[in-house]
Amino acid sequence: MAFLFRAIFLCFFLYHAKAEGFPSLADPSLIATNFSARKLLAGGCNFFQGKWVYDASYPLYDPSSCPYVIPQNDCIKYGRPDKEYLKYRWQPSSCNLPRFSAVNLLNGWRGKKIMFVGDSLSVNMWESLNCLIHAQLPDAKTSSSTRGNLSSITYVDYDVEISLYWSRFLVDLVQEPAGRVLKLDSINDGNAWRGMDMLVFNSWHWWTHTGSTQIWDYIQEGDKLYKDMDRLQAYYKGMTTWARWVDLNVDPSRTKVFYQGISPDHSLGKDWNEPSQTCSGQTQPYFGTDYPAGLPESWTIVNKVLSRIKKPVYLLDITTLSQYRKDGHPSVYSGDHKGLDCTHWCLPGLPDIWNELLYGVLFS
Repeated sequence: MAFLFRAIFLCFFLYHAKAEGFPSLADPSLIATNFSARKLLAGGCNFFQGKWVYDASYPLYDPSSCPYVIPQNDCIKYGRPDKEYLKYRWQPSSCNLPRFSAVNLLNGWRGKKIMFVGDSLSVNMWESLNCLIHAQLPDAKTSSSTRGNLSSITYVDYDVEISLYWSRFLVDLVQEPAGRVLKLDSINDGNAWRGMDMLVFNSWHWWTHTGSTQIWDYIQEGDKLYKDMDRLQAYYKGMTTWARWVDLNVDPSRTKVFYQGISPDHSLGKDWNEPSQTCSGQTQPYFGTDYPAGLPESWTIVNKVLSRIKKPVYLLDITTLSQYRKDGHPSVYSGDHKGLDCTHWCLPGLPDIWNELLYGVLFS
């Protein structure tokens, strides 16, 4: 069943890519209501401050045994020769992350519906989570479905559904007589997100695309159409619309909301003081204390929007720890990405750590 789903999901992904003691989730104490406290758990520990350490017990699964890794992220299958990048674990400065347990996770989510909403970096994290579960429960009974923008895996014995809803911008992209219109103040897709017990949102990557990779013709705000707009300004307006949707549609007693955070790329070596470099050929993380490029402006926008949202949203603040992982991209070892890929992440790899952080947040 899992291998059949892999084929079905690959068709789904290619279509859209080319078009473009576990606490209950009902426990309101799971997520702090004050934004400044939402990164601090486990008695004040910030999981997102720390360092990468070598750990011979990693990776947590063999990609050849996971039916959910798509060719784009299957770096080993497509010829990546080095393996050291697989051996790093994230170590928070003042605490330890709990070891991932698929049984605990599924028992904690029993009867729940979990949804990842976003672009191909949401796909990266969703694939990773299902691989982590499959590695520990390879014989778990599953059912799967793919329809339109929605792809789901259900762990039958636990009645847990883990879904992916493909949405590059979170706000609507609509075909109209004038052309393809990105509507900064509209979220009709949100109807599909209702009724979930947990939502994990993500958007940024596609907001920066220009030229042949830009998939809209106009940006619309209110009644006005624009041929273009400052992309950071557009992103802020779109994210503000998303925040308004959360405030209007999420019942915190039923649904917990996470924002996946900004995933960096490593196309420009000047970001880590190696101007002639890209992600290609990188075999180790950046080990400096502070990342030379600093935090991106998109990170500032996300934090600004979350600071103003009324409903509780937990930020998985993955940006800095991911900036250090210049070695984690497919680069030229991708089965479905022409040229150099310094945006997505190999699996096994960094998205497994994102899911360990999510698991740690839920457990603390």
